[in-house]
Amino acid sequence: MFLEKNSKQDRHRGWIEVIAGSMFSGKTEELIRRLKRAEFAKQKVEIFKPVIDTRYSVNEVVSHNSSTIRSTPVENSANILLLADDDVDVVGIDEAQFFDGGLVDVCNTLAKKNIRVIVAGLDMDFKGKPFGPIPDLMAVAEYVTKVHAICMQCGSLAQFSHRLSAEESRVLLGERNEYEPLCRECFNEFSK
Repeated sequence: MFLEKNSKQDRHRGWIEVIAGSMFSGKTEELIRRLKRAEFAKQKVEIFKPVIDTRYSVNEVVSHNSSTIRSTPVENSANILLLADDDVDVVGIDEAQFFDGGLVDVCNTLAKKNIRVIVAGLDMDFKGKPFGPIPDLMAVAEYVTKVHAICMQCGSLAQFSHRLSAEESRVLLGERNEYEPLCRECFNEFSK
């Protein structure tokens, strides 16, 4: 039986999922996995990332282990609403910590339009402080997945992104030579 758009059963299909954690915890890898499964199920998928994220590719979301999926770079969260097709089933958003606070409203608007929204991003900055719209998104999401890396100092589960350089700006795109994941104890030790 085919459901018409906006039928009673169809109204309950939109929701928000957040994948959060430290650098090198597998956030983008998990985002790509979920989006590729949706594509395999013949769902229409659109992926967005902040225009500043050009580390590996301009028009793809790329994980640290080189998994890729095509994406559209956008300047701000409002552009996601402008560019998302009306018949899209799933919207993926990577590096969400770099978006403005309006991302929460954008995700809620998409979910109200019966769209599954999957967001991945750092929940804390290099100082261990809540980062961008991720904490607010975690509060309104139906599903939250907190992923962990392995502490590069002691081998425990890591939830902090320790910056290796003396750079103090909050936004510093990085790879293994700029950041390392640390557990709480090691992060506190390095933060002294």
